[in-house]
Amino acid sequence: MTSAPPPLSDAAAFTLRRRPASEKLLDQGFHYLTLALASFVGILLLAIVLTVFQGSREAIHTFGARFITTSSWDPVNNQYGAFVAIYGTLVTSFLSLVIAVPLGVGTAIFITEDLIPAQLRNAIGLMVELLAAIPSVVLGLWAIFVMEPAIRPALNLLHTFLGWSPFFAGQAQGPGMAPAILILVVMILPIITAISRDALNQVPVELRQGAYGVGTTRWGALLNIILPAAISAITGGIMLALGRAMGETMAVTMIIGNSLNFDLSLLAPGNTIASMLANQFGEADGIQVSALMFAALILMVLTLVVNVIAQWIVRRLSLKY
Repeated sequence: MTSAPPPLSDAAAFTLRRRPASEKLLDQGFHYLTLALASFVGILLLAIVLTVFQGSREAIHTFGARFITTSSWDPVNNQYGAFVAIYGTLVTSFLSLVIAVPLGVGTAIFITEDLIPAQLRNAIGLMVELLAAIPSVVLGLWAIFVMEPAIRPALNLLHTFLGWSPFFAGQAQGPGMAPAILILVVMILPIITAISRDALNQVPVELRQGAYGVGTTRWGALLNIILPAAISAITGGIMLALGRAMGETMAVTMIIGNSLNFDLSLLAPGNTIASMLANQFGEADGIQVSALMFAALILMVLTLVVNVIAQWIVRRLSLKY
């Protein structure tokens, strides 16, 4: 007497059953739909790049590489150079990142490591998320009427002690690079904090328990186990915040001073590529339009470089940890 064959598992039964044509058609339709949507994103990005490049061809042909290295912006004589705006974009973005990263990662650690009651942690997390929802124009108004007058004595104190340095030369008289850096810190801080908090929460609890099991302290587990396990995601969030800082327009335009004169001092007015485009594009004419498109193309290249570096860093850290 032969024994009955063992029952098939659910996966095997699903594999052996004959799929109806309608189900196969639905799968194929979903496949082609996702392919079309993904292709649309790539085509849209390519169209934007080609449009900006086409608009900047006249300026590229006329000014060439000296457009990047010269600071003269004279619409009357059709002489254009974007060095001031490029310098302002890089300095404000990277200095804001230097300030925001310790604050953001520290805040994420504070609200994920059970250092305070759960209700207070949730309240702080909610406030961080609400900070990200404030429109940039509102932050710009706050920077003009509240933040800049409040920090001006501190900036002048920096000038008193560090005025020998070209980076703190001149008295702070109002809008300038330093207030723009601080408002960017406010704007990118929620991004870094939220992504860092999610990355820390995703670390397996077994790693924490294993670290405590071998006798390490809370901070030893945090610095040697938890942060290395989450570092790739935190780095991705930091680079995302850097891209946001480089492209921020309205708040920076309202507080940076929009000066086209080159000055190393962080207390002096400055400019960024995004703020220069916002200020001048509506009234530009002739080759000035092409020069502004050239500046926009440079900003896109800088953003692309930041994203490529971010992907490389995240990949290296993922392999290391």
